Amino acid sequence: MAAPQVTLQSITGVDIELRIAGVGSRSYAFVIDWHIRAMLAFSWWAVGTALSFGGFTSLFNDDAAPSSYYLWVVMPTAVIYFFYHPVLEVLMRGSTPGKRMAGVRIVTRTGDIPNAGALMIRNLFRLIDALPFAYLVGLIATMFTAQHVRIGDIAAGTLLILDGKEHDVSLARLAPANSSLDPRAADLIHELLERWWELEYPTRRELARSLVARTDKSLSPEQVGQLDANELRARLEALVNPTS
Repeated sequence: MAAPQVTLQSITGVDIELRIAGVGSRSYAFVIDWHIRAMLAFSWWAVGTALSFGGFTSLFNDDAAPSSYYLWVVMPTAVIYFFYHPVLEVLMRGSTPGKRMAGVRIVTRTGDIPNAGALMIRNLFRLIDALPFAYLVGLIATMFTAQHVRIGDIAAGTLLILDGKEHDVSLARLAPANSSLDPRAADLIHELLERWWELEYPTRRELARSLVARTDKSLSPEQVGQLDANELRARLEALVNPTS
């Protein structure tokens, strides 16, 4: 059975189809991430415990732990385990090591990279999705919703999509490393530049003005309105190719 899809319309009128990740892809990504965060948390606990007690043998012989043990060992272990997903998803723009290995990533319902607020809401609802055990609520939700979303996705307005190479081309051309462009905005600029000569002059000028006004903060709306199509195109090219 083919994976369900969501169709988005870009500013140039070309539809973009994203394939929704199913229960299997979700579970695979989660299992990988769970093993990674468990190993990281256990490694911190094991090394910290050995250093605090002078070896694991002393751990079972001493009645009381050093005063700093809970601050430098127990607390960081809990932070690593419970904040693995929210921190990495924010830093990696909707992804984690497990999601990358499974070929999936998080996007908003408009295809954008989720902001930190949406990702935090999504992870906060893990408390519900994890009930009563083994993510049973979340698993049932992904099995019986049309877009395979769990409760956290519904609350945050996010989707988990298959992140194959075809989607890297159609949606997520990331902005250059030395650019402050949002990846979605960079993708729209690339798409407009590629179709530049296919569009009527008034259409490409208005689309270019809209994108320049949105992405080039050095210009006021009045200044953007005074630029002709060639100047707008040059501005867009400079935004996606800052070193050229």
